[in-house]
Amino acid sequence: VQLQASGGGLVQAGGSLRLSCAASGRTFRSYGMGWFRQAPGKEREFVAAISWSGTNTYYADSVKGRFTISRLNAKNTVALQMNGLKPEDTAVYYCAAAGASWSPSVRSDYDYWGQGTLVTVSS
Repeated sequence: VQLQASGGGLVQAGGSLRLSCAASGRTFRSYGMGWFRQAPGKEREFVAAISWSGTNTYYADSVKGRFTISRLNAKNTVALQMNGLKPEDTAVYYCAAAGASWSPSVRSDYDYWGQGTLVTVSS
């Protein structure tokens, strides 16, 4: 599976962005998908994840209620709608795909990673 993230940019605090991740490979629908982020000088951290069917979603406490993850298996895409952005959301955002028996928030459970897209939130 190859992943291509897009949609990052510069936005003012309180604004919104929608990230998209396009996946190649016909087995996309069998993978759990996640978004992680990495701010300068910090570890990469979990943001959100969605099960292969889209039935189950998972969020970090810091984004719960503001971010929404979704997927469209027919188009091999997963999206992250980010509302109410804060300066502390500034980071490079990565999409990732995980095979069977995954823990959504565990970085090492993900097998494939996209290249990242930069989100900058100004105060």
